[in-house]
Amino acid sequence: MDRPSRFVVAWASGPTEEAAAPPVVRLTRQRTAGRRGVPWVSDGRRVYRRLLARVYRDPQRTGRRGRPRLLRSPGLRLTQAVKQRRRGRVVGVTPRPVWGPRSACPCVVYEERLNGVLRDRLNCLTRKTHAFAKELPTWEAAVTLVLFAHNWLRPHPALRVPLPYAQDGRRYRPRTPAMVLGLTEHVWSIEEFLHRRHDQRE
Repeated sequence: MDRPSRFVVAWASGPTEEAAAPPVVRLTRQRTAGRRGVPWVSDGRRVYRRLLARVYRDPQRTGRRGRPRLLRSPGLRLTQAVKQRRRGRVVGVTPRPVWGPRSACPCVVYEERLNGVLRDRLNCLTRKTHAFAKELPTWEAAVTLVLFAHNWLRPHPALRVPLPYAQDGRRYRPRTPAMVLGLTEHVWSIEEFLHRRHDQRE
């Protein structure tokens, strides 16, 4: 998005990015902007252009019989950060607007930083570890729990707002990504998460 969002909307795992991208694109559309188009930023892989063109389509109702035409969803934008390499090293990045105007933040550095955060907090992602996630349900549960903590339990320094006056020695109000999006009014604790009833069908 134009202003980098630190809220993780959807994620998937797979042997390749081409295999993991389809569920992420599909879930992102279901969970954002009432299924309307949103700004996307990706690397130069063709899979994102192909998937977005397929998933973000809406029927054009004309009142005539037959199947309506599918047109690109309004508001959909895609900017790709294409890397230039020389002898295997990245020597430059060129933003390339595919649909709509170029994003104000045409880079994927925030996603790469989040990957580093996940590796730091999840032992099964480190290179040399004994904390393996050998079964897919175990892997999905571990990543989901870490991402929930990232969105709801951990205040981000970049999201804090100044208080009108100091409270308990604090000059800033800490905020989580979920608070910024209006999903909650306070920083959740792990106890609140564990004692809250969840609908497994969601």
